[in-house]
Amino acid sequence: MHEFRVWAPAARGVALSTGGTALPMTSGDGGWWTLTLPDAGHGTRYGFVLDDGEGGGQVLPDPRSRRQPDGVHGLSQVYEHDAYTWNDRDWTGRQLPGSVIYELHVGTFTPEGTFDAAIGKLPYLRDLGVDLVELLPVNTFNGEWNWGYDGVGWHAVQETYGGPDGLKRFVDAAHQAGLGVIIDAVYNHFGPSGAYTPAFGPYLSAGANTWGRSLNLDEADSGEVRAFIIDSALQWLRDYHADGLRLDAVHALVDRGATHLLEELAVAVDALSTAVGRPLSLIAESDLNDAKLVTAREAGGYGLHAQWDDDVHHALHALLTGERQGYYGDFGSPTCFAKVWTEAFFHAGTWSSFRKRRHGRPVDTHRIPGHRFVVCLQNHDQIGNRATGDRLTATLSPGLLKVGATLLLTSPFTPMLFMGEEFGARTPWQFFTSHPEASLATAVREGRRAEFAEHGWPPGDVPDPQDPATFQRSHLDWSGQDPAMSAVYRALIALRKRHPALSDPRLDLVEVTHDDGVLLIRRGPHVVVANLTADPRTVALSADCLLFSTDDTVVLQADTLTMPPESAAVL
Repeated sequence: MHEFRVWAPAARGVALSTGGTALPMTSGDGGWWTLTLPDAGHGTRYGFVLDDGEGGGQVLPDPRSRRQPDGVHGLSQVYEHDAYTWNDRDWTGRQLPGSVIYELHVGTFTPEGTFDAAIGKLPYLRDLGVDLVELLPVNTFNGEWNWGYDGVGWHAVQETYGGPDGLKRFVDAAHQAGLGVIIDAVYNHFGPSGAYTPAFGPYLSAGANTWGRSLNLDEADSGEVRAFIIDSALQWLRDYHADGLRLDAVHALVDRGATHLLEELAVAVDALSTAVGRPLSLIAESDLNDAKLVTAREAGGYGLHAQWDDDVHHALHALLTGERQGYYGDFGSPTCFAKVWTEAFFHAGTWSSFRKRRHGRPVDTHRIPGHRFVVCLQNHDQIGNRATGDRLTATLSPGLLKVGATLLLTSPFTPMLFMGEEFGARTPWQFFTSHPEASLATAVREGRRAEFAEHGWPPGDVPDPQDPATFQRSHLDWSGQDPAMSAVYRALIALRKRHPALSDPRLDLVEVTHDDGVLLIRRGPHVVVANLTADPRTVALSADCLLFSTDDTVVLQADTLTMPPESAAVL
């Protein structure tokens, strides 16, 4: 027996289509339509027919479909979560403070591009020392491959990755390996192909953002839209046993209500965390430079657990590469680095030349800990949104790559690695799509080339997102590992865990000085030293011992540290 339910407040009638038969559904309170079938259950294929509106007489997939076995345009399938038997009963979770995150894309992490293939890499990730594995979006999208941000089914799992059981097997295996799992969730727009949900009700507002129509979070009938989003989020955490969510581009969530959707979601997730007895984390991607997101609700904030901090990435990237184009224009100086390492944001109510306005506001460093800011040297956006998807290995010397890793993994923030970074991967990670609609494919291709043409890139130099070769080039090459780079990352993660001062999140205790191309960062009893120059440097400082160095020729003698070019050390 299964009860079918769908919200269609404006429909004059809704029929359930299953087994080639259309069965009228009963209208109830609040625009909900229901029908119970005694013979339906796990595996039953179905869809809905609206008698008017955009759906016409077409059989549409369920907006809350848990499975789309034939893709986003096909019938939905009843999926009972209880049909899967979990083996992670001893799992107590992973809290975000003190953790190291590893971001990966299921489709390019392994040659097979599936959850089951990724399971084979979990022992490697455990031995690397990371704590949380962050999966780029895994909900359903149209086509065979995609970054995942074009998702349209917010309750279903992409079939090409392995579907709902595949995701559960991955999370189950990760927990048994001692690793938590974060799922990237996109609630600011629907993808451009296969988004049938808005045909059922007022899911969209009149406004738009970079990616399409905005979600209706504060207009008429927005209560059910908000519930739709929150139910999706809770499903990943409750039914798939995920340990956290990364919420994509929350600055695009326009909500003028008294209680912002993010605060409402944080309350619901805290309640679920209490019920399941393990920590659950919400991490926002935000372009606002506003710590209100991670400020406790008791202090007037939204109560999220962390947010991405692009200013830290920009400061590191520009400092190491010398790039100053676009949004890197204000970054790159040692003074900028010192500010973000002690204050989290560089733009904190200050002028942004890229935006041509004042941006952000200061972080209260005495009250807000650094672990609430997720930072990185590389991530999917900062690599994939470059014209050719080139990693830092295409730009920096091995020495500077190791310096960057040292600064990142001794920071007061929550560090995140992007797949392959830790072994010096040289494969690009490019923007790829597989839209089957010719017009959409052309629009994406031409839009990508036009975007970079504005920055001086010839169209022929920008990879075609629709070309299968672009997707294939973006797969990690596991045979191309640099053992020396791997050793540095493993040693730094172990050092961070062994010496509490190196992960201490108290920003007000961090001290940064710089002189003649050398950075000195004081972290409790430790000093992190980085020589960013192409020349040797001799640094006068007092230290008991050398805990780590990126180069064997770093020498601590008496009160002097001798450093070769482009090297770093922890004392």
